[in-house]
Amino acid sequence: MFDATTILAYKGKNKAVIGGDGQVTFGDSVLKGNATKIRTLGKGKILAGFAGSTADAFNLFDMFEDFLADKKGDLLKSVIEFSKAWRKDKVLRRLEAMMIVLNNDHIFILTGNGDVVEPEDGAIASIGSGGNYAISAARALKKHASLDEEELVKESLNVAADLCIYTNHNIKILTLGDTK
Repeated sequence: MFDATTILAYKGKNKAVIGGDGQVTFGDSVLKGNATKIRTLGKGKILAGFAGSTADAFNLFDMFEDFLADKKGDLLKSVIEFSKAWRKDKVLRRLEAMMIVLNNDHIFILTGNGDVVEPEDGAIASIGSGGNYAISAARALKKHASLDEEELVKESLNVAADLCIYTNHNIKILTLGDTK
C-alpha cells in the first residue's frame, strides 16, 4: 500500500455512502488539508472515491464516467471494461492508485493492475493508507452501534484520522438516496 489518504464506502440497508479525508501529502509534508477525493458520477447514480496520485485522479474519474455513459450506467459492465482499459494504458497502469465505485446495488475496488474486487460482505470497502483502520472501525460500528450509514462512515474515518498520519479529520461525505 502507498502513503495516501483514506476512502471508505458503505452500502447499507437504506443508503449508499462514500467518504474521504482531505489531506494531500508529498513525502512527509502536508500540501493541502481540504482536498475533495470523492464525487458523484453517472448522472448522480454512482459514488466514486480515489486514493493515490492526485494528478491523475480527475483523468481516471473522467475515463470511468465515459465507460458509464457507454454502458448506459451499468456499473458492473463499466467496471470490467474500465479495468481492462486502465490496465492496458502504459501510463495509467503505473500509477499507485485505487478507486472505489458504488451504487445502491454494488460496491467495487478498482486498481491499475486490472483488479475488480467486490468485498466479501458486499457492503464495506476502503482504500488508502488509513483504509484498514477505517474498515475495522466500520465493521465494529456496524455490529455494535446503531448508527445510520453516514454516521458510520464519518466515525470510521475519524478513527482512521486518529491513527494514520496520511489521513486528516477534514472529512467529506456523499450519499445516494434510499435503496428501498
